[in-house]
Amino acid sequence: VQLQASGGGLVQAGGSLRLSCAASGSIFNINAMGWYRQAPGKQRELVASITGGNTNYADSVKGRFTVSRDDAKNTVALQMNSLKPEDTAVYYCNIEGSWPRWAPIRDYWGQGTLVTVSS
Repeated sequence: VQLQASGGGLVQAGGSLRLSCAASGSIFNINAMGWYRQAPGKQRELVASITGGNTNYADSVKGRFTVSRDDAKNTVALQMNSLKPEDTAVYYCNIEGSWPRWAPIRDYWGQGTLVTVSS
């Protein structure tokens, strides 16, 4: 199973982007779904995650970003509003689950999509 992320691009500060991530097949026993990002010279950090009905956001994006999931479709999305230059990074989607159903739960990662916010 592979994750395919899309929706990145270049946007001016204050603008919006929506990232989407879809799995190529079914992932079972899904725990969390979410998005991480890695800016040049920095470590990968959690942006937002959703576990069941509970969401968790990095302090830097609270009130601006919204994460959503569709378990039936194995998709996770990130709506990003009021973007800032410091949001510039490669964004990676992540799903914790298993395939096949009886396999141990592991992390699945998308290939990364670049978001560039100009000032």
